[in-house]
Amino acid sequence: MTDPTDRTRLIASATRRGRGRRPVAPPVERASTLLNDAPGAMRDESQGPVYGIEDLSAARELRTLLAGLEGAADAWLVPSGLAAVTVPLTALARPGDEVLTTDALYGPSRRFLRRHMGTRGVTTAFHAAAATTDGILAALTDRTRVLLIESPASLTFEMLDVPALAAACRARGVLTVMDNTWGAGLAFRPLAHGVDVSVQAVTKYVAGHSDLLMGSIAVSDPAVGRPIAETLEDLGWRVAPDDAWLALRGLRTLPLRYREQARSARIVADWLLGRPEVATVVYPALPGSPGYELWTRDYDGAASIFGLVMNGGDEAAAHALMSALALFGLGYSWGGFESLVTHETGQLAGRNSPPALAGELLRLHIGLEDPADLIADLERGLAAWGAALS
Repeated sequence: MTDPTDRTRLIASATRRGRGRRPVAPPVERASTLLNDAPGAMRDESQGPVYGIEDLSAARELRTLLAGLEGAADAWLVPSGLAAVTVPLTALARPGDEVLTTDALYGPSRRFLRRHMGTRGVTTAFHAAAATTDGILAALTDRTRVLLIESPASLTFEMLDVPALAAACRARGVLTVMDNTWGAGLAFRPLAHGVDVSVQAVTKYVAGHSDLLMGSIAVSDPAVGRPIAETLEDLGWRVAPDDAWLALRGLRTLPLRYREQARSARIVADWLLGRPEVATVVYPALPGSPGYELWTRDYDGAASIFGLVMNGGDEAAAHALMSALALFGLGYSWGGFESLVTHETGQLAGRNSPPALAGELLRLHIGLEDPADLIADLERGLAAWGAALS
């Protein structure tokens, strides 16, 4: 028998035999105190968790499946996607160290590096969002401890040659941490490409229903994982059992949702490219887009979120477009079942070198709605855009 696909493996653990009569999903165990039969068993970890701060049934199953998906030796759960980034940085960088990352970094991650790590003696250097591999490696210094990779990058979706960067950093003793929320541990596996730590916002695609916050951290080398596990233990962080159960439920259908939403995203993106109001669609999975070659080489699928650069315009026109939409929710996040739209031009000002775009920048997340209905909705939005500029 050949190895099962991700689509099968994420379900097969639920139907595995040999555990007697049981529900398909593990129970939700809401507990702080865990009781024992004898005093000598109270600290016997071979019998399972000794206190509720440790992972109970749903969280343990979720960790196991995420580790398998990522090809990891271990995976941990944290209360948010941001925490999945901040915990490894806290664990791996020390005063006097430097973190190198992209100028297009996710805003809250950038804030953490400046406000938290910066006041604790860890400095941050930023490479250009569209830097080449050689350019990024040239920015490494003797103090660089961690290269924080975000590929595709936030808002403008620049792609990096992750395998080349990971190999070069390993040779120089620099650790690599990659935010792989876009790949969801499904379309791209950072650990298999040499990255030391793979993190993602479980909030997004894994959960899939926009109803919880969670992150995951995965490693293949126990030596790298040890300080991360110890940091989590020292901070006392854990996820709620109900949230772990919901995320586990979402994980079972991840491959189907991810691929269907990507299919719809491509249909919508292709349609938008033909519109005169649109300068370009920034989407690595789109032929002709920057990074398309890297995506084709390294990825087995695509997220359903992309940037929409308009031909000129202003904030009022962008808001008119958004207000005219009936099917796209006005809200941050992505990866859920619903389509969303945000106006992102203002966020670009926080970069050291904001990109020169042809016009206003919107971000679209394509959900599970019929793409024909989404296109009809966007047509109404583009009409409102034009009316606002006339």
